[in-house]
Amino acid sequence: MAPVSDVPAVLDVLDPAIPVLPLPEVAERLGQPVSRVYQLLREGQLLAVRRDRVPVVPAEFLADDPPAVVKGLPGTLTVLHDAGFSDEDILRWLFTADESLPGTPIGALRSNRGREVKRRAQALAL
Repeated sequence: MAPVSDVPAVLDVLDPAIPVLPLPEVAERLGQPVSRVYQLLREGQLLAVRRDRVPVVPAEFLADDPPAVVKGLPGTLTVLHDAGFSDEDILRWLFTADESLPGTPIGALRSNRGREVKRRAQALAL
């Protein structure tokens, strides 16, 4: 297992009320080894923050049935990364209410409205 300091995780810019999961729990929920979660983080398909120095992933990034990363999240992250957004800015955007959705972009992704979210992400990129 990689040392905690080697795990790609950024400053926690999320509201403290947003539920997060430690990486071993993310791995368990995905039915994957922790090393696969590290790989998803390194590849930018998932984002982590540090809470109390521990890398954690927002619980809303995971779908329950079937257990997986929320559909559309990796593609949205790629669009925003390619546009030059930092991980902190992406996290803020995903968890900030957008009246035109309505709700937050991560909520829309969880509701299978990924096209709308990706369109907004692409518009930000321009």
